[in-house]
Amino acid sequence: MSKIVLTTGCSTGLGASIAVAAAKAGWKSYASMRNLSKRGELDKMAEAAGTSVELLELDVCDQASIDAAVSEIIEREGRIDTLVCNAGVGFVRSTEQAEESDVQWVMDTNFHGVVRCTKAVLPHMRAAGAGHVVAITSIGGLVGQPFNEIYCGSKFAVEGYIEGLASYAGPAFGLHFTAIEPAGISSEFAANVREHIAKSGGMLDDAYAPILKRYLSDRSGPEYEGLYQTPGEVAQVVLDIMASNNPPVRARTSSWAENFCRFKTETDPDGRKQQRMVIDTFLGGSAI
Repeated sequence: MSKIVLTTGCSTGLGASIAVAAAKAGWKSYASMRNLSKRGELDKMAEAAGTSVELLELDVCDQASIDAAVSEIIEREGRIDTLVCNAGVGFVRSTEQAEESDVQWVMDTNFHGVVRCTKAVLPHMRAAGAGHVVAITSIGGLVGQPFNEIYCGSKFAVEGYIEGLASYAGPAFGLHFTAIEPAGISSEFAANVREHIAKSGGMLDDAYAPILKRYLSDRSGPEYEGLYQTPGEVAQVVLDIMASNNPPVRARTSSWAENFCRFKTETDPDGRKQQRMVIDTFLGGSAI
């Protein structure tokens, strides 16, 4: 049976690639974005792939917008099999430099957006006794990095959210929850981060400036080989996990990401051991 897939943040990059890849795989793919006027890249990608996607307006920072999109899919299809929470923003500033509005913006999009979308689909998935929530997090959701503490904090929050749901809603209702952790992606995401730095005052001349300059330096050395994947490469990993009958709780998307996170993941790379221990500890071995 063809899957019904809803993906957020599809105006460019990874979201568009996931939506198109899902459609090409023969699934009914609903691509969503906050501003439908930015559909140009998605349309071009779908045309080049010889397929089509259904487009919906959805703003992850607006629960009413999310509920309307989910309701429309349920009305048309009767179910949503997979939700891919891809919409997100990057942010590079030290804590001292970050404005309160910056912190709220990052958390509202990256974390609260995932919670809102998941909350909207869960009743339908639970009633169906099947469903998969996939959250695109980052290696920054496992390993804190310089000047990314606000961004990493938002992604750590998503990781904890997915782990928490996987410990009880998964086994009790036949659902699956997965955090997918890419390293760098060659897309507009990094460009948007740099644009935000420029618009918010550029590189500030303060005590952090020499460290930030080192952080933003060239990454073309051999130690960075494999750091960046194309959106299509990451989308294929996502698609393979979506197609699995027993998807992992977490997964990196490249050998570079795997190696970078190895101190935190090598004893339990897919998160299933931790999930089992949590269920055994708090639920007596069963989430039902």
